[in-house]
Amino acid sequence: MTDLFQSLAQLENLCKQLYETTDTTTRLQAEKALVEFTNSPDCLSKCQLLLERGSSSYSQLLAATCLTKLVSRTNNPLPLEQRIDIRNYVLNYLATRPKLATFVTQALIQLYARITKLGWFDCQKDDYVFRNAITDVTRFLQDSVEYCIIGVTILSQLTNEINQVSATAFLIEADTTHPLTKHRKIASSFRDSSLFDIFTLSCNLLKQASGKNLNLNDESQHGLLMQLLKLTHNCLNFDFIGTSTDESSDDLCTVQIPTSWRSAFLDSSTLQLFFDLYHSIPPSFSPLVLSCLVQIASVRRSLFNNAERAKFLSHLVDGVKRILENPQSLSDPNNYHEFCRLLARLKSNYQLGELVKVENYPEVIRLIANFTVTSLQHWEFAPNSVHYLLSLWQRLAASVPYVKATEPHMLETYTPEVTKAYITSRLESVHIILSRDGLEDPLEDTGLVQQQLDQLSTIGRCEYEKTCALLVQLFDQSAQSYQELLQSASASPMDIAVQEGRLTWLVYIIGAVIGGRVSFASTDEQDAMDGELVCRVLQLMNLTDSRLAQAGNEKLELAMLSFFEQFRKIYIGDQVQKSSKLYRRLSEVLGLNDETMVLSVFIGKIITNLKYWGRCEPITSKTLQLLNDLSIGYPFLSYSVRKLVKLSAVQFMLNNHTSEHFSFLGINNQSNLTDMRCRTTFYTALGRLLMVDLGEDEDQYEQFMLPLTAAFEAVAQMFSTNSFNEQEAKRTLVGLVRDLRGIAFAFNAKTSFMMLFEWIYPSYMPILQRAIELWYHDPACTTPVLKLMAELVHNRSQRLQFDVSSPNGILLFRETSKMITMYGNRILTLGEVPKDQVYALKLKGISICFSMLKAALSGSYVNFGVFRLYGDDALDNALQTFIKLLLSIPHSDLLDYPKLSQSYYSLLEVLTQDHMNFIASLEPHVIMYILSSISEGLTALDTMVCTGCCSCLDHIVTYLFKQLSRSTKKRATPLNQESDRFLHIMQQHPEMIQQMLSTVLNIIIFEDCRNQWSMSRPLLGLILLNEKYFSDLRNSIVNSQPPEKQQAMHLCFENLMEGIERNLLTKNRDRFTQNLSAFRREVNDSMKNSTYGVNSNDMMS
Repeated sequence: MTDLFQSLAQLENLCKQLYETTDTTTRLQAEKALVEFTNSPDCLSKCQLLLERGSSSYSQLLAATCLTKLVSRTNNPLPLEQRIDIRNYVLNYLATRPKLATFVTQALIQLYARITKLGWFDCQKDDYVFRNAITDVTRFLQDSVEYCIIGVTILSQLTNEINQVSATAFLIEADTTHPLTKHRKIASSFRDSSLFDIFTLSCNLLKQASGKNLNLNDESQHGLLMQLLKLTHNCLNFDFIGTSTDESSDDLCTVQIPTSWRSAFLDSSTLQLFFDLYHSIPPSFSPLVLSCLVQIASVRRSLFNNAERAKFLSHLVDGVKRILENPQSLSDPNNYHEFCRLLARLKSNYQLGELVKVENYPEVIRLIANFTVTSLQHWEFAPNSVHYLLSLWQRLAASVPYVKATEPHMLETYTPEVTKAYITSRLESVHIILSRDGLEDPLEDTGLVQQQLDQLSTIGRCEYEKTCALLVQLFDQSAQSYQELLQSASASPMDIAVQEGRLTWLVYIIGAVIGGRVSFASTDEQDAMDGELVCRVLQLMNLTDSRLAQAGNEKLELAMLSFFEQFRKIYIGDQVQKSSKLYRRLSEVLGLNDETMVLSVFIGKIITNLKYWGRCEPITSKTLQLLNDLSIGYPFLSYSVRKLVKLSAVQFMLNNHTSEHFSFLGINNQSNLTDMRCRTTFYTALGRLLMVDLGEDEDQYEQFMLPLTAAFEAVAQMFSTNSFNEQEAKRTLVGLVRDLRGIAFAFNAKTSFMMLFEWIYPSYMPILQRAIELWYHDPACTTPVLKLMAELVHNRSQRLQFDVSSPNGILLFRETSKMITMYGNRILTLGEVPKDQVYALKLKGISICFSMLKAALSGSYVNFGVFRLYGDDALDNALQTFIKLLLSIPHSDLLDYPKLSQSYYSLLEVLTQDHMNFIASLEPHVIMYILSSISEGLTALDTMVCTGCCSCLDHIVTYLFKQLSRSTKKRATPLNQESDRFLHIMQQHPEMIQQMLSTVLNIIIFEDCRNQWSMSRPLLGLILLNEKYFSDLRNSIVNSQPPEKQQAMHLCFENLMEGIERNLLTKNRDRFTQNLSAFRREVNDSMKNSTYGVNSNDMMS
């Protein structure tokens, strides 16, 4: 007993060190000791002792946290009786110790919620023992306020826990079966059996609280109200149908309230309760009330008929009007933000035709417009909330052409006011930001600016004449002032900066409203107005470009590029009417008589930017993106691209792409090798433009490649000496391979690509191999080289078509194999890599190698049978390196890194399709690794990965079925050694294939299966290989249904296999796929009204 007390004292001391000490070493030692305690066999009993006899809150916290880990573990889980005891113990502990520290109470409630969720389907004597949450908390709710808070917090935490995928989905897995499926089954069952009762209870308690004239000076009353609001919000925020995988997204504007909840929303007192609460409680609580209102305003439309929806909307609008008439609480940023969200939901969930029919619509739209204008004018207050207001007006303006109601919408009056407020407020902000320290400039956040401009593009086109007149007036004022300041010797830099800032905003906004042009809704007059605006921006550009040798403004240049991008999308291209009034205006004012002259302005600006802004990465990359967008059009050559190539400025670029003319191509001005990425974009555009007139002209091609030839020769010269400037060699090579990758990407026709291939092979391929050999550990060098190689072996648009007498396909694969093998063998020597660097240093390169191998194997330009036939080990080396690299990657990493998972699974698809003999020849542990990765990939959120896994599984199952069929025939051909081994391994480990059968069936029955056809293909083979297991599985699913549903479910399975033969012929597969579609529909219909869950010993276990 003394030892026990000493042990407890030691634990308490360790807790104190962990949570209180400032010494890092002491804390780490304490943490290590406590991790050992958590994994010790007597952890459970000691946790109980810590709770019973521990003298500090920290030891109680440790006990609660350890118990949560114990009940969550999947290997060696706690028995059901033990978990029930812990649940009951926690409830009693909370009920008998009201004065616990808040963090301890929270940890114990988290423990209760976790036990309840993980045991949701556990039965004891036909009773679901963990489904009595409301009964469990009743004793708390009938006691004092302190206990009432605990009861409400328990329900709130439980609702949140069951709704959270991330919290426990991956704790629910059993032998890597689908955690997300299990989570959805628990969440659906909880939704159907308990959630509405919890929501009703919460609303009733809120009504009681608000009816009792809350004593807002009482801290405990405050706490109760806060927890009740959190509980209500958690209920309304529940993911009712399993679609909200990204909780940070606000795009899911519809709350899929179940039909059984209709009564609560048809009762106007529910909505009124929250509006009344908003006005009667302190502003610090109001954000939660408004969050609840946002969810209530977003209930799905189909919950109501038309009359009910109109009545509900009327109550909602009345409540909004009341808040707008009494806006005092909106001075709190959190309230303001939630209210802006509420306003946005008015239009995202209701049509303009419905809104105008609301009795108070004219007054409400006036109040909303005034609120918006005021909000925009106070731009520095809660800038992240403006998005919602602009979203509301964008949706309103976009609806104007479609509204059929006779009632006036009055948007022609108020939308121009909103547009004007946005424009003038942005211009006024410039001086304030420049004159005050510490204020953030909105222009610094280009993402936010672009988002707002996208919204303004629609708002500004409503009553466009007014928008255009305002922009012309403001632009002329600022441009004139700017010109005068530049000509004045005494002008202050501050005044010049202010005008440049104002012009930056105006150029952005002009680009946005031009980009908002909709062809079917625009008129000649509006095109003429666009012409007025374009002329002004181009005149400003001429002025600023003439000063670039002395000074330039980066933000203004970025605004210009944004403008050019919008202008290009709307007015450049074959689809644009050349008779457009815009072109007429450009001709009158600037002498730009046709599209060719306008294109020359674009190219002139691009060259100017590359000349003067070569060291400014944002401007260089956006300028090159503009050039790239202009060059797109080959092979379906557009008239615009042909005109582009004929311009002397374009010919200049094609003949002078050197650092002498374009400083960003230099190798000495980059601080970082990764800054060279924009070179690929530049050469992609140049490559496309070169191809327009290249044809078979090898002289023109060689002339174009001269700078790159010189660079390769320089690197070759450096490599030939024993000592060379490594940094210079790296920079030269990385720049070169980025350039080449751009050209290789652009050359998607056979003739041009063959010129590139013959230029690079065999002369320069050894230099790339040498670079990998030297710098394998430096991803800044290896990544561009590997990406170039992956591009060269990619048979894009069938460009890799070698003549019948050419060995080049095989030779190209040999080089590919050599590079993969060299990189793979060397990268595996790196040893242990820190977790935060593992992708950059290792996995990214491996991912590109997988993509490269996949492109080569599926390119159809190599007959891979010849390698073994002639004793060439190139294919074998590449495949063996793939296996070595694969085994060095933990399973979790395969799915954690999206690019890696996509490249791996697409490569595996090719291997299982065309190289199953190689897969069959692998060691058992490798085969099990691959099958496990397929099993996990089946449940991936990425549909591409999931579909690829289905295809891999189909190829493997088909191969197995064919081999088994052959082995049972009387006159069977003897199986080769690989096939025989593979069959033997599969027969020794039937659980892997069986588990995948249950996973696929589970996804089809219980999930929103977005790739049903892909899932159906391997399923038939899995069933035919595991007929007894499938029969047991079917019985388990049927028996898990309510008695009255079992016959219907049995019939569904009968229909699934009706007319299906024991073969995998295409005709039989297609019939099965059709049966499966009908099966899924019938099962969903059968289960729709069932509130029963599936027992925990069902197909998922």
